[in-house]
Amino acid sequence: MSGRAMAMAARGKNQKNQQSDRRSEALRMLPPIDECLRAALHDPALSGFAHGYVRILLRRAQAALRETLAVAEAGAVTRAGLVEEIVRMAGAAAAADEPSLKPVINATGVVLHTNLGRALLAEPAIEAVVRAARSPVNLEYDLAGGGRGDRDSLVEEELCALTGAEAATVVNNNAAAVLLALNSIADEREVIVSRGELIEIGGSFRIPDVMGRSGARLREVGTTNRTHPEDYRAAIGPDTAMLLKVHPSNYRIVGFTAEVSLAELVEIGNAHRLPVMEDLGAGALIDMERYGLPREPLVAARVAAGAGLVTFSGDKLLGGPQAGLIVGRRDLVARLKANPLRRALRCDKLTLAALAATLRLYLRSPNIETDLPTLRLLRRTPAELEQAATRARALLAERLGEDFVIEMVVSASEIGSGALPAEEIESRALRITHREHSPDAIAALFRHARPPVIGRITDGAFHLDLRTVEDPTELAVAFPSRPA
Repeated sequence: MSGRAMAMAARGKNQKNQQSDRRSEALRMLPPIDECLRAALHDPALSGFAHGYVRILLRRAQAALRETLAVAEAGAVTRAGLVEEIVRMAGAAAAADEPSLKPVINATGVVLHTNLGRALLAEPAIEAVVRAARSPVNLEYDLAGGGRGDRDSLVEEELCALTGAEAATVVNNNAAAVLLALNSIADEREVIVSRGELIEIGGSFRIPDVMGRSGARLREVGTTNRTHPEDYRAAIGPDTAMLLKVHPSNYRIVGFTAEVSLAELVEIGNAHRLPVMEDLGAGALIDMERYGLPREPLVAARVAAGAGLVTFSGDKLLGGPQAGLIVGRRDLVARLKANPLRRALRCDKLTLAALAATLRLYLRSPNIETDLPTLRLLRRTPAELEQAATRARALLAERLGEDFVIEMVVSASEIGSGALPAEEIESRALRITHREHSPDAIAALFRHARPPVIGRITDGAFHLDLRTVEDPTELAVAFPSRPA
């Protein structure tokens, strides 16, 4: 290396060292939050907020500035200047702040999307929630007698009428329902389950883990793909408390398979004086085949088949709020109600208001298939979806510009949340591509729209499925920026 080159390299190294020193010095000068908070008290953009909220905004601003100083060129900075910048950033954040729970447009085609809140509530349920939120209600107050009431009374009669059960209770979700039932009936005793039904569903809900937490002991029988009645009979012993059947929520085993039907399991349970419980998962209250949809086991049919307890979700095919519904024999449900754990798992007034209104729809509405959003979305025809896709395509083409290619394609939507996992429903989607930008970049563009639009990436392209978008004009969203 020549002398000149060596000198240039040395100067470059010195410049990098000086820049690194400036960054380190700037980072050391970052002011503590309390100092920024004192300055924020006099800032018009922040002075009207509670100190706790301002402190959160200042922490976020300090963290963002620290990250910037760590990677960017750092010029001459002063401590006062850093305080001023942190307060300015916090004020800007306050002006743009929004609730963390935001309405989004579900264009995934998954009707009961767990990550997007599952079932949409019917209008009467929404109205019931608003009424319950605005005023005191008779949540646990007996208006006739003037004493303490039972919150289950708000929904128990309706649940029994719809399912044919003798009694019912409600907790905050189906996992809680399973936990409460196992703990109430089989604490420190055995529960027999087929190996093929030891499921895991989203959010790491695993039957063996829930059973362990409940205090019940798992006794597996059969094999993954084949279980026979003799397997249950051979496993029953003096420590057996219950036979459990679990409806597979998100998978199907096909091929060389065998399972024990609920009727067979009830016959075995009756012969040994053991209750049979079924975790039904989705929990349909009406025959889905009436609406051209795939068949799903009915809760009433499982009760009629002799299941002592049936647990299912409120926010899946039932189309209501998140809740775990338990119906069955009066004596078994009474044991669940007497369990102290039930208080920790109970529903609040808003959930019960929405659930009660939804159940009343099932009992009173002559058009449940149109009044209940879940059924309405599932019943949409390809012709209807094609019209919606055509309208949405025109709106999006106007907003995105000619560099985006938007095509209407045949797609397959899903019920979601583990309901009928092997079944798909014909739908229509918009396939959106760009010559320079990836599907991930296009998906990010839609997520940052107002309101955010959640689609899916399929076959190397971004898709918006219209089954879950009732009004195509909802897709006339505002994009903060878009790929050029």
